[in-house]
Order: sequence, then structure tokens, then C-alpha cells
Amino acid sequence: MSKKTLNKENLQKLGSETLAGLVMDLVQGSATLQRRARMELSAAQGPKDVAADIRKRFASLRRSTSYIDWRQQRALVKDLDGLLGAIESNIAAVDASEAFELLWSFLQLAPSIYERTDDSNGAVGGVMAEAVDLIAAIAPRLSPDPETLAERILEAVAEAAYGEFDGIIPATAEALGTDGLDHLKQITEAWAAQPPTTQDLDRYAGYGFSSSPEEIAYRQKQGTRSIILADIADAQGDVDAYMARYSEEQLTYATIAPGVARRLLDAGRIEDALGVSERAKAAEGATSFMMYDDNLDEVYEECLEKLGKADELKDHLWNAFRENLSKRSLRKYLKLLPDFDDIEAEQKALDLVEAFSHTDTAISFLIEWPAHERAAKVVLARANDLDGNSYHILTTGAAALEPQYPLAATLMRRAMVQDTLDGGKSKRYRYAARHLAECQSCDASIDDYGGFPTHETFVQALKQKHGRKYGFWQLADG
Repeated sequence: MSKKTLNKENLQKLGSETLAGLVMDLVQGSATLQRRARMELSAAQGPKDVAADIRKRFASLRRSTSYIDWRQQRALVKDLDGLLGAIESNIAAVDASEAFELLWSFLQLAPSIYERTDDSNGAVGGVMAEAVDLIAAIAPRLSPDPETLAERILEAVAEAAYGEFDGIIPATAEALGTDGLDHLKQITEAWAAQPPTTQDLDRYAGYGFSSSPEEIAYRQKQGTRSIILADIADAQGDVDAYMARYSEEQLTYATIAPGVARRLLDAGRIEDALGVSERAKAAEGATSFMMYDDNLDEVYEECLEKLGKADELKDHLWNAFRENLSKRSLRKYLKLLPDFDDIEAEQKALDLVEAFSHTDTAISFLIEWPAHERAAKVVLARANDLDGNSYHILTTGAAALEPQYPLAATLMRRAMVQDTLDGGKSKRYRYAARHLAECQSCDASIDDYGGFPTHETFVQALKQKHGRKYGFWQLADG
């Protein structure tokens, strides 16, 4: 390796004086780098100095009121990551209590940040979740008063408007202990039973036309109560308490039943878990539209396995595959069959996929299985049924089929080009132009277009129909 390569080893050889000069040059004009450098200097003095600097930064963030756009948000997230790193590296190892207090303050920054930026990408939320994870890591080394900690948690969760304290109960369960969890349950029930405060009513004023602020505040309280009690039940391993938060009807919801059944399985209550799963699947089948939930199916299958109901399991897996083209279900089904029987069953399954009513779903399955010859066969047989707007499926499929089945790949790309131009989707012109270029590159590999237009004929037809879409043709001819 060259001695001029920019790496840590070569930089160390420059000596401290030269490196100090480089650092000073680099941090000029960058507030973020300057803060990082000061933090490193504080770290050299000890954890108390680092903690003091972190609190100063927290205060600065709380005082800020300017809007944070997407470019600034990236720098902010990097700054927040750096603060978490400093807490973990320089404080948590030597003073868990101090680290806990800093992390708590970090989470309390959330409202002042969320109110100033759009976190639809989840970047800020991700950093907040990391802070909760770090609390979970240091919790076993904490020795707080359990009741005081429980009261802090209830207040934080009740006031959290952005979910910043989600997961705080599992994270602190060991620190809370049995006494803290019991106290948290008691004060949560008492809090939920209290009428809404003036502050609650002011918060929800104007939230809806059909509900009063009192009704909204009540629902919010009951929702928060339910979440807290569920987390406590999980921490105490009390499955019945966890289930008690749901009505009989709710226990049939595909969004709820898998979690309940999983907890029953973990508690060794297999028959109860199977009952919950079966009732949920019955409710799922009774709906007027097709529903499918992999989580519910997986826990149901585990119940059947543990109870030794092999035939029921195989029937379920086959039906799940046949109805939804579930690759997971088919693979699991084939593994349950004797040698050689699985080969015949796979061919039967792939025949069903070829005949599946939704063309793009069938193609996607055959590409991913993989069964590329069959995928190409479906494309050629049902070219007019290709949905050019399913560009995720068609782009991936065309790339997979091109080496051996260039005509099928071309037809998939043509479908996307036509969908873009027919729909006037100007934002996709550059992709369509690329697809057309890929069709041209495949042209030399196609000996016979069969009943389909040649590339030249296809392009001429496009120009005749969409000749005035100049933005597209400039990209295509460029």
C-alpha cells in the first residue's frame, strides 16, 4: 500500500503537531466538526466534562426554533448520532446513572425537533429508538428507586406526542423489577380513571367535528393505558393480562392475533395458541375480500407442528400457496414430502402458477422461485395482459430473463414504455427511454419475434402515436 494513501496508519505517522494543524483547518467553517472536536477534547478530560458539553448541546437544540429542511436534517441526525455515541463511549461505561439521565434528556428533545422538521423518512425516529436501545443496555446496571422510576415512565409515556418513549418499559423492566412494574400498573390504572385535565382538553380542541375534546382525550388515555399494561404484562410474563386488554372480536384481528398466539406458544400453551389462530383465520376467511397475513400463518403452522398435526399442516400450506402464491408456504410444504414426491409436487405447483389469474403476480413468483423458462412462457402467452405500471416486477423480471429469453425481456420493457407514454407520465420518461434502449440492445439476440412486432416496427408505431412527446424522444434519441 502506498505511503500516500489516506488512512489512519499513514496519518498517525505525521505526528501530533501536523495533525493538530490539519484538524484546525478542517473544522474552520463547520459548526458540526467544531462541536465534535470540542467533544473529543472534553473526553480527554473525563466523563464529567463530556456530560457538561452534551447538556450544553441539548440546551442549544431546545432553544432552536428554525425549520430544518431535508439537507439540514441529515446534518442534525449525524449530530444526534454523535451525541449518542459520546454518551455510550465516554459515560455509560463508567457511570450508568449519568448516562441514563442524559439519554432521558435526549428523548425529551424529541418534541422540539419533530415540530421543526418533516420526519416522514423516519431518520429522527430511528435515532430516538437507538437511545431507547441504549437505555435497555445500561438498565441492568442501574439501581433506581423503583416507584420513582415508574412514575417518571408514566409521565413520559403519557406526555409523549411523537412516540419517542415507545419501548421504554421493556427497556427499563429489569431496573423497575417486580415492585416497580406493580407500582406502574397501579398508577397507570389510577391515571386512566381520572377525568381529562384542562391541558388535555386544550390539546384536543378542534381535533374533530364528530367527537368532543373530552371524548378524544378519553380515547387517548385508554389507548395509552392499554399499551402500558401490555408492556407490563410482557415484562412479567403474564399472557392472560396481555390478552385482557383485547375484546373477543379484537382477538380475531390479523393484526393482533399473531402476537397473542406467539405469547401463548412461548408460555407453552399450545392448544390456546392454536385456538386463537384458528378463530383469527376463520374471521379472515369470512371477509368479503382476500386477506393474507404471513405472521398469522406462521404461528398457526407452528401450533400444528408442535401438536403433531402433519396432515392438517400440509393441507394448510398447500391451500395458502394455491390461494396466494406464497413461496414460503410452498417451500415448507415441499420439505414435508418424501423424496421424489416433492419433485412431482413442485411441477404441479408451478403449473398452477402459470395459470394464475394475475399475470404479474405469476411472473414475479416464477422469477423469484426461480423458474425462468416458465416465466418467459407466461410473458409470451399473456403479453397483452402485462401491467406496465408494475415496473418493480417488470424491471427485475426483464433483467433476469434477458440472458436466455431476450424476447420475453423485450416484451416486459415494451409494456413499461407503452404505459409511460400512454399515461403521459413525464417523470418516468428517462426510465422509459432506458427501457427502449435495452430493447434495442436485445434486438440482435432475437432471431424470431414470432407474432410480435420487430424492434423497428415497434419504434415506428410509438413515434406515430406519441411523436409529440418531445421530452421522451430527446432522451431516447440522445
